[in-house]
Amino acid sequence: LEPNAVFVLPGIGLMLVFLLRAYRQFPGCGNIVTFSQFLFIAVEGFIFEANFGRKKPAIPIRYYLIMVAMFFTVSVVNNYALNLNIAMPLHMIFRSGSLIASMALGIIILKKRYSVYKYTSIALVSLGIFTCTFMSAKQVASDSSLNEENGFQVFLWWLLGIGALTFALLMSARMGIFQEMLYKQFGKHSKEALFYNHALPLPGFLLLAPNIYHHAVLFSQSEPFQVPVIGLTLPIMWFYLLMNVITQYVCIRGVFILTTECTSLTVTLVVTLRKFVSLIFSILYFRNPFTAWHWLGTAFVFVGTLMYTEVWNSLGPFLARWKKRPKEE
Repeated sequence: LEPNAVFVLPGIGLMLVFLLRAYRQFPGCGNIVTFSQFLFIAVEGFIFEANFGRKKPAIPIRYYLIMVAMFFTVSVVNNYALNLNIAMPLHMIFRSGSLIASMALGIIILKKRYSVYKYTSIALVSLGIFTCTFMSAKQVASDSSLNEENGFQVFLWWLLGIGALTFALLMSARMGIFQEMLYKQFGKHSKEALFYNHALPLPGFLLLAPNIYHHAVLFSQSEPFQVPVIGLTLPIMWFYLLMNVITQYVCIRGVFILTTECTSLTVTLVVTLRKFVSLIFSILYFRNPFTAWHWLGTAFVFVGTLMYTEVWNSLGPFLARWKKRPKEE
């Protein structure tokens, strides 16, 4: 991996731990988590990147408005999917299928064509997502202790969650294509894009203000927690939220840096590894139900993703040099 790849890796485990602790206690807290992340990054960018609004953006604001509309929609839809009987591991695996949506929209919009090798990789990712989705559907049906009518209603909500994830996946892929076209036209400006992608959507959170306020009150009523080292006491949910915001900032800034300073192979591979680490934390730390079929589906998703990035071709020369190294006597 290129040296800049290390920017994405710090704090991934802690970020997920704090986020999932919040979701476990308050399943509908996605809006306040997202709002806090957006607000923190927007304030930091306004001070250090936009120079308190005095710096003119390199990319016209109208293009950022289109981008953030898609970005905001994807974030909100992904949050609400967790309220529709979608388990966190399935949520992560489903979003790992971004290559499928990107390839499909690339063929339709950009008229791209790919090799048989890459089509095979996409087939593997699709098979992995189908396997995990199907097994989770069986879990929803078997785990329901309600009567048949209510059980069917739970399953319908689950189907709605799958539809929400599919929509968010396609919208995210379209946003990536739009961003790629902007970078080709105006150049790559990672810090500027990071700021405007988080600052411009802030007024949209007014639509979610009642939900955000409700969970802020719930967070304030959580048990007190004494922060290590500094000795400050605050509600534990606010501590989880603060830690998640900080670690999320490290990760998201790293991703934006990678898009401008590293090859696409490195970006895709590091993001895939990030998703894999998140998945492992979700399963092991929180003991989420994960069957052998889920593991098989996960393997398909990540092997297919690595095939798409052609990482095996990069490893080939390295392994050849390793085999030709002089043997120790």
